[in-house]
Amino acid sequence: MTSVSNSLSAAAEPQVLSPVGGEVSDFFALLKPRVMILVIFTALVGMVVSNVHIQPVVGSISLLMIAVGAGASGCLNMWWDADIDAVMTRTAKRPIPDGRIRPDEALAFGIVLSVGSVLVLGLASNWVAAGLLAFTIVFYAVVYSMWLKRATPQNIVIGGAAGALPPIIGQAVVSGTVGIESLVLFLIIFIWTPPHFWALALIKSGEYAKAGIPMMPNVAGPDSTRRQIIYYSLVLFPVGLAPVALGFGGWLYAATSFVGGLGMIAFSVHVFRNRAGEAERKAAMGMFGFSILYLFLLFSALLAEHSLGLFHPVLG
Repeated sequence: MTSVSNSLSAAAEPQVLSPVGGEVSDFFALLKPRVMILVIFTALVGMVVSNVHIQPVVGSISLLMIAVGAGASGCLNMWWDADIDAVMTRTAKRPIPDGRIRPDEALAFGIVLSVGSVLVLGLASNWVAAGLLAFTIVFYAVVYSMWLKRATPQNIVIGGAAGALPPIIGQAVVSGTVGIESLVLFLIIFIWTPPHFWALALIKSGEYAKAGIPMMPNVAGPDSTRRQIIYYSLVLFPVGLAPVALGFGGWLYAATSFVGGLGMIAFSVHVFRNRAGEAERKAAMGMFGFSILYLFLLFSALLAEHSLGLFHPVLG
């Protein structure tokens, strides 16, 4: 905590800020922009699979507010986690531990964006969607960040629900309700999250141990984590095909899900077999990278089928 305190004290000095747009870029970094892109994408798919007409202005404002809400929860997460971010290599240069933004500034920024995004979404679309966005922000910032992350190795499993909610919010925007389509998309992301994140945790376990975070490899051990990655990948395969069985995934989606699901299983087995040295790192990073590609292609197939007229049902 001493290094964090020193950094935060230094943040009060004007010379630590970049002379050209440094403050703006630092506040933007608090929003976790890469996560925001994923949120926008999955929320959009939640909209289009609903087969309800999307008014362009309402849809655009709603997607923007969903993204801002996700960014707000990321900002609050960085505010709360500043102490552990400071001791981990991959997070030490974030704006708060690096002393570029004070914690009170980040907290105020996150709260304003949280309240604003929920209110604007409610006014632009409906209060069901706004309520779901509010729940997502609170779940990620409070339940996951403040409690689960430091309390249980199941943190990423339970906390993954927050990252899986955007398709549900997207469907609520256009329909005012939550349907089976978005619930299935939620389940896909929810089950995908543990094998995706634990692959990275296997090679970052030392940093998590140093920060005092009970990630699965540190608590249950790397071999148990590898087995669980396989189990989740096996469950993900049929869940990924559920849209086909339920009639809103066509041939393009079916092929993508089938091949991608087999790929997830193959990579998980590769991670299980490679347990030391450079081979372990390459296998884990391969799994991590492929899992991102898998989810992107899966949702892209649904987006293409429902927005470009490519949907051809497999059943019936």
